Amino acid sequence: MIEPLRIVQTKPQLTALIPITVPREDIRKVMGPGLTELKAAAAAQNVAVTGPWFTHHVRNPGEVFDFEICLPVATSVAPVNRVKPGQWPAMNIVQTTYHGGYEGLGNAWGEFIAMIKAAGHRTVDGLYESYAVGPEDSADPKAWRTVLSKELVEF
Repeated sequence: MIEPLRIVQTKPQLTALIPITVPREDIRKVMGPGLTELKAAAAAQNVAVTGPWFTHHVRNPGEVFDFEICLPVATSVAPVNRVKPGQWPAMNIVQTTYHGGYEGLGNAWGEFIAMIKAAGHRTVDGLYESYAVGPEDSADPKAWRTVLSKELVEF
């Protein structure tokens, strides 16, 4: 299930990120280790994490996923191994929240994109997924919440 569309103006947010390009079928192999590496780098540098982790897909996913695993942080991280400093920019986005397990995200995205088009919005290539409530918070996938976002061309 997804919630109704909402339009949001984001504020700039410093991030620690790891850029990754993998075939679609390898996404589950890289996500956990990447997130662990990000959290370890932030902790080693005494950089506070300020919110839920998220992914930024640089372009809409196809057979290859070109994306960044990101942590919002209070201060900039120093580059170490694959970890780089970054920033979530100020932008106008259209957003919804998906309720359920990760296996339903593909269908949720399809429904979300259809809602965006039906509302007459135009978006840029790429997308964001923020994992607000996940397996680290609840063993019940029905309790999981993933915020889906696309940047708007117009506002």
